[in-house]
Amino acid sequence: MLLIMPHLLISTKIRLEPGPTIVGDERTDPEIMDYLDATLFHEKGNNFSEYRTSDCARIVLDKLEKIGYRAVAMTGIGQTCIWLLHKEVGDNETRLVGDNGTRLVGDNGVEIENGKS
Repeated sequence: MLLIMPHLLISTKIRLEPGPTIVGDERTDPEIMDYLDATLFHEKGNNFSEYRTSDCARIVLDKLEKIGYRAVAMTGIGQTCIWLLHKEVGDNETRLVGDNGTRLVGDNGVEIENGKS
């Protein structure tokens, strides 16, 4: 069974079309962030961290499409472009999002610790 995060938000500043692209926050799946060559970055003054990649948004969208994500919405806010991506959860994949992040739960309803049953 695989842990799936079915939604991703990516964004980039309009004037920074060649990158960087923001691809997640500190609770985003680290395997996806590794795949996108993203690093965790904390900007002074923010109370959160975000993953950034030097790839432009088009490259990020292409990479995410290869692993099953598809863009379902796009908007511009001020000088920022934002895309919402979604990946379908298959029969052998289960997800449960709780208050403390994402937990993996097997078909029998028992929580799986560290991705192992």
